[in-house]
Formats: sequence, C-alpha cells, structure tokens
Amino acid sequence: MTTPPFPPVSDADLAVLREQLGRPARGVLGIAARCVCGNPTVVATSPRLPDGSPFPTFYYLTHPAATAAMSTLEADHVMRELSDELADEEVAAAYLRAHEAYLRDRAAYGEVEEIDGISAGGMPTRVKCLHALAGHALAAGPGVNPIGDRALQLSSWSPERCVCAQPGTAG
Repeated sequence: MTTPPFPPVSDADLAVLREQLGRPARGVLGIAARCVCGNPTVVATSPRLPDGSPFPTFYYLTHPAATAAMSTLEADHVMRELSDELADEEVAAAYLRAHEAYLRDRAAYGEVEEIDGISAGGMPTRVKCLHALAGHALAAGPGVNPIGDRALQLSSWSPERCVCAQPGTAG
C-alpha cells in the first residue's frame, strides 16, 4: 500500500458528502476532486467497503449538480454517441490507457480479487456509466479519460462554476 495522495478527510467533508448523497459515505479514502468553492465533487472510495463488499468505483461522483447533469446525458442517450467515438483508434487507445490508469490508482489501496481487471463506466471497451467516467475525468484531470472529458464538455454542469448554494445541492 502506498501513501495516500489525498489529504485526510475532514468532518466537514463527511458532513457535505452525507448531505450530497443523502446517506453516510462509505469507505472514503479522500476527496479526489473539489468544486471551486471547496466542497467535495468526487470521492475516492476503498476498493473493499467496511462491510467487506468489493467496490469497483474508486472515483465516485458525489456533487448533486454534476450527477444530475450526467443523468440528463444518459437519459438523452448520449452514451450511444460517446460509444461511437470508440471506433476512432486514437480515442479507443486513450480510453484503454484511462482504464489502466484507473486500475493502478485503485490498486494503490489494495487488490480485490472479485473486481480484478474491472474499472468503471464500461472501460475499456464500452460506455456504460457517465457518472463514473466523469468522476474519473475530474479526479485525474483533463486528457486522461477522453470519454469522461467529453461527457463533462457536453453536460450542463461545469467544474469551474460553483452551484453548491443553489436549492437541492450541498453547501
């Protein structure tokens, strides 16, 4: 196990996460991405939850406005359009590299046999969950996950603009 790249999670972070999720966050290792106001946007989650369950979604999107925006894209069938982009060899190769990076990031916190080789969001061959892909893109930064980056570009939400104080969002 390596030293966590995340600073310790504060009680305030856990309170915001609870408000965002409507329940206590489980297996929190750190905050992988934050809103410009400082609130959590993506949480890094242990590959094995405290109850022993395997949890493949290392980067978990928590920000209500971001999750709503990804849900809207999914409802609008944008996943089909983004899946079609994988026909481009360069995009497919970058998506495979994103999958491998995701697995390396998670493996730093332990190997879990039940999810060995499984990342999130359908990587490396399909587009299944924009929430997971956007979470990875936000945590890893632009240029790492091409499909997560595209989902963020197509969404109504921006990580550069705080909407935490709006009704129905944490903050």
